[in-house]
Amino acid sequence: MTTQDDPTGAGTPLVLANAKLVLVDRIVLGSLVVRDGRIEAVEESGAAVPAGALDLGGDYLIPGLVDLHTDHFEKHIFPRFHVRWDYVRAALAHDAQIIGGGVTTVFDSLAVGNAEGDSRRSEILKPMIDALERATAGGMLRAQHLVHLRCEVIDPKTPALVQEVIDHPLVRIASVMEHLPGIRQTRDLEGYIARMADIRDQGVETTRDQVMAMIAEKSEIGRKVRPEVVALAKARGLPLLSHDDTDIAHVDLAADEGVAISEFPCSLEAAREARLRGMATVGGAPNILRGQSQSGNVAMKELMDEGLLDILASDYVPRSMLDAAFLITDSTDFAEDLPAAIRMVAKAPAEAAGLADRGEITAGRRADLVHIGLFEGHPFPKMIWREGIRVA
Repeated sequence: MTTQDDPTGAGTPLVLANAKLVLVDRIVLGSLVVRDGRIEAVEESGAAVPAGALDLGGDYLIPGLVDLHTDHFEKHIFPRFHVRWDYVRAALAHDAQIIGGGVTTVFDSLAVGNAEGDSRRSEILKPMIDALERATAGGMLRAQHLVHLRCEVIDPKTPALVQEVIDHPLVRIASVMEHLPGIRQTRDLEGYIARMADIRDQGVETTRDQVMAMIAEKSEIGRKVRPEVVALAKARGLPLLSHDDTDIAHVDLAADEGVAISEFPCSLEAAREARLRGMATVGGAPNILRGQSQSGNVAMKELMDEGLLDILASDYVPRSMLDAAFLITDSTDFAEDLPAAIRMVAKAPAEAAGLADRGEITAGRRADLVHIGLFEGHPFPKMIWREGIRVA
């Protein structure tokens, strides 16, 4: 991407005026000045439009959103289960959806290791990172794409896979996850056993004893692999997340390991323990919009009602963060104001990821900005800038 934010080439700054500026703690009608990719000044100037300024017509101007977790890149690699798409083309399609949701910094959450014997995720890991690197170098991506390693600790191959990619400059955060039936996200063990009993491979059905033996075997693998993955991430100073904490013991294990963020807690008890242990909590924006978890776990509204939710991530719907931020502002079911809601999708995730240069409209920050229109309560981006360059 180019770095030229001055269309005149004569040092003239970009001025955005007559906008409802959503600051970290309030909304003001005014303008801001952008120079060399940074916010130079924020002015409470009312509806005045200086000569040469861009008139935003009284619409909202918010900081570019920061998404700590989206699985969506993988979906573009496999648009159908048996179809594998070109990696760079998939990255471009993914980027279009990301920027369309007002996200200017995204952590593409790439699975490392496999939970149920599907080797495809291991095969595509490095090519996906390479494609992001190539597309970034070629100026093809409108959002800034970084990598979140989602490390499946019940796969014995995970540490080697992590070692292969963890030193790549795009890799910035890591999480540890354990996808086993009866544990964390998938707590309905009996339902899982019933489903497996109905699946026959060459006439052999999966029995309860086989399922229980598999759980015991993979749990033992997890107890060995998890410390290795945590050590690899900590040695490189990467922020660490613990995925799908459900029991108090899950949170305490993570906190004792030095993990700072509980990602998608599955129960109110886990979220409460995370707060007691000084951990930040990430929730799924789709959960807010649907009013419930897609897995039957705790609703994010319950966490918000107790002040236990710090950050929203898009998870599996790229534009859900933008929709959720405005929903919790407008809906009588929630008590958040817009600055607080925007903090959850911009400043808070940026700080959690160690990106203190963005996520807030204030002098000195990166000029990652989104001009928002509203129609029938639906927010939609009209213009988007990244480091002062209009990208949409």
